[in-house]
Amino acid sequence: MVKTIEWKDNKVIMLDQSRLPIDVAYIECKDYLMVAEGIRKLWIRGAPAIGIATAMGIALAAQEISATDFEGFTKGLDPVFNTLIATRPTAVNIQWAVDRIRKFLDAGKDEPIAGLKALLIEEAERILAEDIEINMAIGRWGAQFIHDGDTVLTHCNAGSLATGGYGTATAPMLIAKEQGKKFQVIADETRPVLQGARLTSWELMQAGIPVTLITDNTAGALMQKGEINLAIVGTDRTVLNGDVANKIGTYTVAVLCKEHGIPFYVAAPMSSIDFSIPTGNLIPIEEREPREVTHIFGTCRIAPEGVKVRNLAFDVTPARYVTAIITENGAFKPENLKELSRPDPDLEKLRIRV
Repeated sequence: MVKTIEWKDNKVIMLDQSRLPIDVAYIECKDYLMVAEGIRKLWIRGAPAIGIATAMGIALAAQEISATDFEGFTKGLDPVFNTLIATRPTAVNIQWAVDRIRKFLDAGKDEPIAGLKALLIEEAERILAEDIEINMAIGRWGAQFIHDGDTVLTHCNAGSLATGGYGTATAPMLIAKEQGKKFQVIADETRPVLQGARLTSWELMQAGIPVTLITDNTAGALMQKGEINLAIVGTDRTVLNGDVANKIGTYTVAVLCKEHGIPFYVAAPMSSIDFSIPTGNLIPIEEREPREVTHIFGTCRIAPEGVKVRNLAFDVTPARYVTAIITENGAFKPENLKELSRPDPDLEKLRIRV
């Protein structure tokens, strides 16, 4: 796996995914503002990955705070939290990372400030290591749905590039390959930023998994021909009733799957499930700059100058279109997420198995 992000020599090193697959280049972020810029400009993207970047950005900022008392130290971090939260509103993992760091700080308020700064680095690196383990667990639970001879459709990129490693939607594919299953993947190109074309197809080729790239508007025709057996996608925020926010175009894929009787699975680490929001219509949806639509890679214009543009970065797929949500704790029906929000749920009883 290519490293997406790491802490090294008191800097956050992130892979510049905006340049893939042409160049494999890393950017050294020396302050939290550069980390925030990287999240905003999609140098790093994917809900788990930007959660990791958030934790590392906070740790980076903490090293520069001169306050020697706990109150002054945490007050100095408030603008850091606010800046990072404002970068991308749809993915819940940024807020999740901020909340986790806040709790971590509260638990360590009796530590000397110098020690707390070091502990924040350790916590950020722990979040990265945990994410890889979580993704492998998602892969083990999800691989059961992939069978010999299957063709799996995926949309956008929910691979190792979108996480600390192993990916969410691609993790079941990697585990299935390790199990010796023979299958192939179809990747939607995912306009307008082309994460499927640039990232997913590249990643799967690196992993030795047969992959075919298609335009976004080809998926329905292949389903009609019986050439797709299941779909697995990631999520940037899944809410209490099982509604799923993911890259724009995911809703279209889910509706097509329902029409053709094809299972539609969502790979969702527990950190990307927002139990505080009851339904998907309350999820904030990011709208990005028109230039992503009117130009290719920001340079080659493909639309008339002055045309109006709507560039929704995400859409919401209602729970009724979701066959199962695959987490590190098992695969569950969307309607059972409410049970997962309660203390000590009976996971064995709730899990879906093939």
